[in-house]
Amino acid sequence: MEEQIVNRVKKSPLVSFDLEDIVDKSTPRYTIDLKDNLFQGMVLREKDFRAFVKDHDWDQYKDGYVNITCSTDAIIPTWAYMLLVSKLSPKAKLVVQGDKNVLEKEVLRLKLNEIDYSKFEHGKIVIKGCSDLSHPEFAFTEVTNNLMPFVSSIMYGEPCSTVPIYKRPKK
Repeated sequence: MEEQIVNRVKKSPLVSFDLEDIVDKSTPRYTIDLKDNLFQGMVLREKDFRAFVKDHDWDQYKDGYVNITCSTDAIIPTWAYMLLVSKLSPKAKLVVQGDKNVLEKEVLRLKLNEIDYSKFEHGKIVIKGCSDLSHPEFAFTEVTNNLMPFVSSIMYGEPCSTVPIYKRPKK
């Protein structure tokens, strides 16, 4: 008599949470580098910069993610970033000051904040470990912070092989 193989992982109450599922790869990313607006590669002149802002096609950033940076060692006045944001915010989904790494972290935070974590109330969650995320430590830290108030436990890895991360204390 043959014994039937039972998939205990499939029957368990574990809920798999895959961060790859929330990564937004379809929205275009744009970088505005202020070095292109520097006089002699060193100084941002207000009159010239305001002319650039006035004449620039801001519609090209519609529904995209934009990071504003300066790839040279110039000192950029705060108002310059503010002026760009005032033009970009009505068009873009997200505008950040910093390099592409800062942008990707903030896009990830934005997507994580859109999740209704209450649907995981009292759940046993396995956060899938293998992924191609650009900032995995950041992503796993954020999702752990967001899940903890709701779940009874968090594990890391695959349902068949997990590392315990958090267990809600008994009251």
